[in-house]
Amino acid sequence: MKRVTILLAEDHAIVREGLRSLLELSTDFEVVGEACTGRQAVELALTLQPEVVVMDVAMPLLNGFEATRQILRAMPKTKILVLSAHSDDEYVTQMAAAGASGYLVKQSAGHVLVHAIKEIVKGNPYFSPSITSRLQDASRKSRESGGKPAMPKAPLTPREAEVLQLIAEGAANKQVAAELGISIKTVEKHRQHLMDKLEIHDTAGLTRHAIATGVIESSVQVTIV
Repeated sequence: MKRVTILLAEDHAIVREGLRSLLELSTDFEVVGEACTGRQAVELALTLQPEVVVMDVAMPLLNGFEATRQILRAMPKTKILVLSAHSDDEYVTQMAAAGASGYLVKQSAGHVLVHAIKEIVKGNPYFSPSITSRLQDASRKSRESGGKPAMPKAPLTPREAEVLQLIAEGAANKQVAAELGISIKTVEKHRQHLMDKLEIHDTAGLTRHAIATGVIESSVQVTIV
């Protein structure tokens, strides 16, 4: 029987090693690659064409939200299973909106991860029970109160999202340009577009926004002025 091919996207080596060991205990799975940044996850997904990507949310260079969007834009049949320490509603809803098929917290038992992968391969969404219950409660309360979701700001383009993360991680314009292979002038334009869209007027504000929306973890950038 053909094994399910899996790409692991996780920035902690010890966690990747543990996941690989766990998954390869099953004859149903084959781990075909490992990525330690979101950008590497996108590149390896395009090269290796895995059926499933186990994706962390908080990763350097490109976070899990944007990595998921980019992978699914190029490979819409790929299944993304989020495995994250973060279970906040904002993280879950953003990953679901990006196209993730499932979301597990890292406290989940190994057999739950195995079951979740098998379910999403079948086409069934799979979320940790605690997350499912919480989202259902929130949806019910919203319907009962007649609440309507706020109108979102204009969405960021993929390139703007990449620039935002690098800026928030402390990269100067020259470093952003080198990382993305674009000119410094183009970086400056993206920075201005970000400020205009988000109604933010300085780099510190962009960094605070990135932390608040889960683009980066607060520990990445320790000084915000």
